[in-house]
Amino acid sequence: MKLASKELGAAADRVESLDLQRFLTQERHPIHLVGVAGSGMSGLAALLIELGHTVSGSDKVTTMETDRLQRLGLRFHEQHRPEQADAAELVVFSSAIKNDNPVLVSGRDSGKPVVRRAEALAAIMRAKRGIVIAGMHGKTTTSAMTGHVLREGELHPSYYVGAEIPILGTNAHWDARGEYFVAEGDESDGTLRCFHPEHCLILNIEEEHLDFYSDLSAIEKVFVQLIEQTSGKIFYNIDDANTARLCATRKDAISFGFSDKADYRGADVKSRAFGSDFCVYFRGRKLGEAVLNVPGPHNVHNALGVIALAIELGISFEKIAASLRKFEHARRRFEIKYESERFLLVDDYAHHPTEIRATLKTARATGRKRVLAMFQPHRYSRTKALRGEFGGAFDDADRVVVTEVYPASEAPIPGISGQTIVDELLKHGHRSASYQARLEHVHCHIGNALDIGDLVLSLGAGNIHEQLSALAADLVIAEKLKAVVGKEADVCLYEPLSKHTTLRVGGPAQFWIEPQTEKAFAELIRFCRAENLPFFVMGRGSNLLVRDGGIRGVVVHPFGGDFDKIEVNGCEISAGAGVKVREVAYAARAANLGGLEWMEGIPGAVGGALRMNAGAMGSQTFENVVRIRYLDSQGNAHVKDRNELEVFYRRFPLLENNFAISATFRAEPTERATIDNRLRESQEKRRTTQPIAKSAGCIFKNPNSIPAGKLVDELGLKNSRVGNARVSEVHGNFIVNDGGATAAEVLELIEKIKATARSKRGIELETEVEIVGDPA
Repeated sequence: MKLASKELGAAADRVESLDLQRFLTQERHPIHLVGVAGSGMSGLAALLIELGHTVSGSDKVTTMETDRLQRLGLRFHEQHRPEQADAAELVVFSSAIKNDNPVLVSGRDSGKPVVRRAEALAAIMRAKRGIVIAGMHGKTTTSAMTGHVLREGELHPSYYVGAEIPILGTNAHWDARGEYFVAEGDESDGTLRCFHPEHCLILNIEEEHLDFYSDLSAIEKVFVQLIEQTSGKIFYNIDDANTARLCATRKDAISFGFSDKADYRGADVKSRAFGSDFCVYFRGRKLGEAVLNVPGPHNVHNALGVIALAIELGISFEKIAASLRKFEHARRRFEIKYESERFLLVDDYAHHPTEIRATLKTARATGRKRVLAMFQPHRYSRTKALRGEFGGAFDDADRVVVTEVYPASEAPIPGISGQTIVDELLKHGHRSASYQARLEHVHCHIGNALDIGDLVLSLGAGNIHEQLSALAADLVIAEKLKAVVGKEADVCLYEPLSKHTTLRVGGPAQFWIEPQTEKAFAELIRFCRAENLPFFVMGRGSNLLVRDGGIRGVVVHPFGGDFDKIEVNGCEISAGAGVKVREVAYAARAANLGGLEWMEGIPGAVGGALRMNAGAMGSQTFENVVRIRYLDSQGNAHVKDRNELEVFYRRFPLLENNFAISATFRAEPTERATIDNRLRESQEKRRTTQPIAKSAGCIFKNPNSIPAGKLVDELGLKNSRVGNARVSEVHGNFIVNDGGATAAEVLELIEKIKATARSKRGIELETEVEIVGDPA
């Protein structure tokens, strides 16, 4: 057999002259692995270290596995450099590594033998009785299950699995005591043909990896070669038509599945939320009952294959059943990342339509209220070839957010993206599918849609699981926050602040909370202080510009309950921090109290008006304040009279680090007709001098020499725009959102105005609007 790829030329000739099995299993050498951080290569590194070799490796990233391997002796290099393999006597590379990799080029040029991962693995396997687990779907779980059952059956197997396996302790292990070597065979690059096992177990065969194969026929040729190179028994899934067609007539073929014709048959399957119970029969004779604590009927199929193999190797059914009861999933195979009474988050490696359907079916069977999926397509070629199949694969998901394709070293294909999948889903009739091009925003889109009882599932072979981990980490905090503020208060993840600002721009709040009582507000302050969580209080969102990246930490919106109360006592009106300022004016009118009519022109809430000493019609908030109640940074309540407060134009320093709870305003007895006239005057002025379009209010403070609005008008900047942000034609100190504007556009327009004022009039404009948050 040719051990190396044809394109390696002279290096391939050197490998052919090398007894690779002896080199790897009976001798000790320095070996370098290119792409060692990958799940397959890290497993090979572990085997080589256990076999006594001096192992070095290079990759562009570090992982938990490379950290673990370094503790075992791996010499790891971040990035690929030619000199890293100078001491190596053999260079091994993964299929993801390109031919022009500097380590490969250096290795070939220096005369070193260079082999693929599968070639090295196949050579190691030949030192034992090999068992290859193959198929498009399920081989990682089945390989892990096989290794576990054989180990529990005291056969001391060596094994190699393409993922982290908690129950096995590691994804690869060499055991000198045992005869068998169990390995997951990778069909993606045709190297399945490298193996000459004693036994093979084939799960399924269908169109996949069409970046490498031309069609199903080409895929089947590789499986046929594996079958023909198997010296012992062939275990095959009779329920998979392609697999059965290739295997059924072979000598020493043993079938498994749910079909009545299966040699090893599963029946009476009872599904549970996270497992299954089933009976096993061998050619009509009942062997017994099995309990599997990993979910989904596809895993029952996998287990039947393992049962067939283990029994043929001489392990009793009783031992097999006991082993299966203890089996746990491989990492990223329906792996629970977070679980509470309210939410369940699960990660799965599924990236082919068949796998996605099976995984979503399993998720649906848990009985949760809704299944929300975040999906990262893997490879442009797969997305293009199977776009139609993807369209029908998500029927069991109530909502799907698709992000950009994970390229896995492929170059982009024009017209193919995550949107391709969404288009197919919508064409298929899916009720809720959307595209989010930026991976780092996916967890926000799903998290903001969460409701009690939901299951969130991350799907894909790339790095989509990182988004689920981010969501899980924030859910832990959100659940604690919910416990702090109580059931009456709303706690939301990633709430779009564009919904809560009068300008209608702004990214998400990491944690959005609406406490309804002073006590809950105080407890929230104390919790955030103890946990070192950033804390920002937001009222009605006027005079506020939130950047497109949103606000990290907790954003508090005092709303309802204590914060919406208005009480009139003689000539004093007390209002909670969440009360709209104009409601104070109308409460005064109802009590025939005047002097507060100017408040009708303030769009925000009492808390915000206090914070910036808001004003209109020539009046300012603190001209009418009698006293305020506030919480300090420790959550302690204080009351201060007006004469104890230091107040400036559009600034109240006390509330820069403290938080308003309520304020009491003084009014004067006034005839209703006079009050109504003043209110109409305020309304008319607002109608004729302020835009009705979405705005944040006045953008700039008035310079001493000229009102800001008049300055902008004189500079000829009215109606100037950046994107959908525009200077109002009604008032030059207002920037309006014509629909779909971003904070970045508003900020660019602000800088344009400031630069023009500076260059043409020598005036440094200061913003009155509060600008907060992170850039996108």
